[in-house]
Amino acid sequence: MTHEALTNADPKMQRAIDAMERDFAGIRTGRASTALVERITVDYYGTQTPLNQVAGISTPDPHLIVIQPWDRSVLSAIEKAITKSDIGLVPNVDGTVVRLNVPPLTEERRREMVKQVHRRAEEARVEVRNRRREAADVLKKALRDGELSEDEERREFEALQRLTDRFIEAIDARSERKEAEILEV
Repeated sequence: MTHEALTNADPKMQRAIDAMERDFAGIRTGRASTALVERITVDYYGTQTPLNQVAGISTPDPHLIVIQPWDRSVLSAIEKAITKSDIGLVPNVDGTVVRLNVPPLTEERRREMVKQVHRRAEEARVEVRNRRREAADVLKKALRDGELSEDEERREFEALQRLTDRFIEAIDARSERKEAEILEV
């Protein structure tokens, strides 16, 4: 029987990977992607609103992002939000749409992006390890309270370690894939 500590740890570890994937989507790879700008927040009538909720975002070609607001009055707010963000793209407003040219990445910028990927992957690994520690604490408490025998606790610890190793391997694989995508010329 699997202890509830393991069944609770699995979805929490998965959420760490999902959050890392969302962050990876926002890291530039030299190709235009709507994920680069979706999470930028725009001051829309006094409320900070995600860009994808005030405008349509498309990528008509690999080096161009087109943002077409549903309300023209928000064009200047979109321009300001993109300029203020750290994506490194300059907005070009032409009356009804905002165009973002995505230039090819320089070697130096690619190395910076790879460092961001490594940093974010390490944060995900730390999150998974924290979930392992929490589950291990629950198992130790169950042993102290007499809910588990020492053999059962050892088996549960081994299963917990296998679960943790599986998630760490998944993080490493996704990180390597994103790194290869960034370094691809």
